[in-house]
Formats: sequence, structure tokens, C-alpha cells
Amino acid sequence: LSSCHAVLSTQLADAMMFPITQFKERDLKEILTLKEVFQIASNDHDAAITRYSRLSKRRENEKIKAEVTEDVYTSRKKQHQTMMHYFCALNTLQYKKKIAMLEPLLGYMQAQISFFKMGSENLTEQLEEFLTNIGTSVQNVRREMECEVENMQQTIEDLEVASDPLYLPDPDPTKFPVHRNLTRKAGYLNARNKTGLVSSSWERQFYFTQGGNLMSQARGDVAGGLVMDIDNCSVMAVDCEDRRYCFQITSFDGKKSSILQAESKKDYEEWICTINNISKQIYLSENPEEIAARVNQSALEAVTPSPSFQQRHESMRPPVQSRPPAARTSSTGSLGSESAALSALSLDSLVAPDTPIQFDIISPVSEDLPGQAKSSGQSGRRTNPFGESGGSKSETEDSILHQLFIVRFLGSMEVKSDESPDVVYETMRQILAARAIHNIFRMTESHLLVTCDCLKLIDPQTQVTRLRFPLPNVVLYATHQENKRLFGFVLRTSGGRAESRQTSVCYIFESNNEGEKICDSVGLAKQIAFHAELDRKASEKQKEIDRVKEKQQKELNKQKQIEKDLEEQSRLIAASSRSNQSSGEGQFVVLSSSQSEDSDLGEDGKKKRESE
Repeated sequence: LSSCHAVLSTQLADAMMFPITQFKERDLKEILTLKEVFQIASNDHDAAITRYSRLSKRRENEKIKAEVTEDVYTSRKKQHQTMMHYFCALNTLQYKKKIAMLEPLLGYMQAQISFFKMGSENLTEQLEEFLTNIGTSVQNVRREMECEVENMQQTIEDLEVASDPLYLPDPDPTKFPVHRNLTRKAGYLNARNKTGLVSSSWERQFYFTQGGNLMSQARGDVAGGLVMDIDNCSVMAVDCEDRRYCFQITSFDGKKSSILQAESKKDYEEWICTINNISKQIYLSENPEEIAARVNQSALEAVTPSPSFQQRHESMRPPVQSRPPAARTSSTGSLGSESAALSALSLDSLVAPDTPIQFDIISPVSEDLPGQAKSSGQSGRRTNPFGESGGSKSETEDSILHQLFIVRFLGSMEVKSDESPDVVYETMRQILAARAIHNIFRMTESHLLVTCDCLKLIDPQTQVTRLRFPLPNVVLYATHQENKRLFGFVLRTSGGRAESRQTSVCYIFESNNEGEKICDSVGLAKQIAFHAELDRKASEKQKEIDRVKEKQQKELNKQKQIEKDLEEQSRLIAASSRSNQSSGEGQFVVLSSSQSEDSDLGEDGKKKRESE
């Protein structure tokens, strides 16, 4: 009995305890080791990406950039390889779980059978057949595991070869094109957080879209949190500090904004396109990607001239009764009533063919724009949008209207006509289509100041006037029929391609859903300016009348003075005549005595007397 128990103990140690110990010390420990290696590789990859994101785009050092790029490549490759081996080990563990308890129990049963066989031969063949089937199943599972491991190893090798270009932080766009029809996207972004008045920090988090919401999830969090509602939001590329691939998302009401940085140019453009598609609420349709592709294709085809103006604007042009009144689209009333001949205008009669489009604001400091009346020392001067100034008097201080709006400049181009709002609609369509074709997402944000004298574009940070549009030269303005955030105006200038004629330039802007308010403000400013001009002319006319009356009064006073002098002289003469008549005899006596004396004085004395 003692020798039988010794045999049983040896069989239990070899067939039962040894597999369990191997599973604990080898397989589970391998999984934990691979998990730690994967965590280290992920941390190294995050550190390399952070160093790459801090590269300066102004002071590029090729040596440092090459070192950082190589570091990102190595860490990303190491992370990918570790991840695949870790996942392979996890998949292998799923198979080992099936046999980790079966093999020890099978060894235990075999040891017990051997133990009992020593004392009895009563074990049935059915139990032996069952144990044989279990052993066969274990061998089959092991063979399947070996085949799966071989397949996974081959898959790992194929993925390593195919993913080699993706290890670079900024892959080649020709090999990996930008997907512009996405309505969902997820990935890591660097978010800018303000830590003071002028200081800020960047935090790397995982961002993803969920319907019309932008979500973020930090590492270690169980679920993501809401960042912003991006329905009807606006997204644009921005220059932020010294970082590349930055874009800004502004909510519908303009009260909340977030600045994010993508890792590569491909992600940067895809994020902007995706958020732009979501802001149009394309994701609510049944086939959002097809609709997004159709919208983008329509934008691409929009630059191809159509044969008829009516065909182009059949869906865009509002009915006649719903068009803006003349006060909204013209300041002088020179546009007149819209006639039926307007519907027959061709595209070339509105916008000149091959007209260049300006997508950015050129400061008047560096270039004199047409129609910008610059006085000496005016360019580059800081302007307070509320009419307050320190030492010098602001040029808009006397204006009774000061309204400020936040706008983003989309572009401007020369137009051939300024007599219909359709010119503004056509310019909006061409500029938006050109931006979509050339992948131009950057927009310059400014403050638009509306006064009774002019429209000003002011830099929101430096308060420097970027552009100044004299209000009398703004002859037409209108908002988009569907997207009320878009508005534009036509500026009539004296210079252009031909200096001998006037030219018209249409400027297009995007606002925070305030297009109609801006047009109403411009219309009010023009009305105030018109009435002020009438008052000024009436005042000048009254002054002229007063000057004429004053001149006539002076002439009348002068004439009266002359008549008064003549009357005075007449009075003196009459008085002198009466005095001479009353003293006639005395004069005769004196004259006789004088004649007697003259006879004694001789010839000289007579002459002297006569002269006396």
C-alpha cells in the first residue's frame, strides 16, 4: 500500500501539479511581462510624439528634426510590434484556458486509475474510452493553437511590412490620401489650455465624434466627456503660437471655442473636413458619407461655368417678393426696380472670367488697396472700436453709430456689375467653391466696425485698422439666402485693371449667425449718412442765403449812407446860400473899399487882392 501511494504521488506531481505550475509561472507571467513592455513602448511613443509636436516651424533645425523623426519612427514601430505580440499572446491564452484545467484533471484521473489498477482490474472500457476521447480533444486543441499561432505570426509580418510608412509622424499624402467625406473621426489631438493671461499649456487626449458632439477621453478614464456641440459650428485653421496643424472650433453662438493641434497634415485636413460635414448635420441622413461626397462633388463642379444664369441659381435665388428691399442692397437708390432683363443676364455679365480671388487680407501698410483713402500717418494706427482715444481725436468720434461684429474674411474678387444682389450670391458661390477645391481652410478673424463714415476691419488683438471701406463707396450688400452667416458687399473704387474707369470689388465674410444684423447696421449707417448729407447741404444752402442777404444789407446800408451824405451836403449848401444872401450889402461895401485900395496898390497889389 505504501509503494502504491508513492507511485500515485509521483504521478500526481508529474501529470497534475506540473501543468498548473507551468501555466502560472510561464504563460501568465509572459502575459504580464508583455503588458509591461507594451506600456513602456506606449509611454516612449507618447514622449516621442510630444517632442515632435514641439518642433518649431519658424526655426527649423534639420538635424534635430531628423533625430526627432527617427525617434518617432523607432518608438512607433516598437509600440506596434509589442502590441501585436501582446495581442498574439492574449489570443493564445484563450486557447490555453481551455486546456489549463483539463490537462491537470486528466493527469489526476490517470494517476488514480493507475493507482486503482494496482489493486483492482475492475475499471470498465467505457471510462477508458472517455478519457481517450478527452486526450484526443486536447491534442486537437493544441494543434489548432499551433496553426493559429503560425497564422498570427504571418499576419504580424505582413502588417509590419504594410505599416512601415505609417510609422512616420507625417506620412506621404500621395500614398495615404485625405478622406474628405467622413462624418465620424477619432484620434489623438493636442488641446490648448490657457493657464494665465498670456501663457498656455498643451494636453494630449483622445478625441472622437459622437453624432453632433465632440468628445474627449483621457488615458485611464472609463468613458469620454463632452467637449462641444459642433452642430452649426464653424471650424477654421489658425496660427497658434509656434505650432503646426492647429485649427479652431467655434460653437454656434460664438461663446465657446477650442484650439486643437493634429499630429499630421492628413489628420489636420480630415478633422477640419469631418467637423465641417458634421456642422451641416449630414450625419442625420441615412447615407451620410454618400451625401458628403455629393456635397463635395457639387463644390468641385461649381467652378465649371454653366450655360445659363437661371440654371445656376434656380435653387438659390429667392422669389421676387422675398428679396431684400432696395435700402438693404443699395445706399443711393441708383439700383432702381428690378426688371425682367436681369433674369437674362449671363454669368460673364456678373463676374469677369478668370478673375483672381484674394483669400487673405493685405494690410494697407504694405499695399495701397483700391478705394482705401489713406491719409498721412493713418496706416497702422491703433483704433479703439468704441470711439475712445487718448491724446488724439478718433476719426469716427463724431459718428453717432458704432456697432462691432466678429467676422472672418473668406475672400474678395472683382465683379463686372453692382446692380443686383445676385452678384454677391455668385461671388459667394465661386469663393466657397475655390476654397473647397484648393483645400483652403484658413480664415482671418477680425472685428468689423460699422460707423456713419466707413466700415473698418480691426485686428482683435492689436486694435490696428487692417482695412477701411468708405461708406459712400459701398453700393451693394446682401446675405446668403440659406446660410445667414455669410454676407458680402460690393465696393466701388476708382482704380482697377483700367485706370480710366471705375471698378467694383465684392468682399465676402462669415459671421456668427449675424449676417442680417450686419446688413441692417450698414443700411442704418447709410440712412444716417444720407440724412446727415441732406442736413449738411441744407445748412450750406442756408448759409449761402444768409451770406447773400448780408451782402444785400451791406449794399443797402452803403446806399443809405451815400444818400445821407448827399442830404447833409445839400443842407450845408442851402445854408451857405442863405448866409450869402443875408450878407450881400456888406459884401458890396467891402468890395468897393477894396477896389479903391487896389487903385493905390498897382498891378501886383490887384492880383494879390484878387487871389485873396
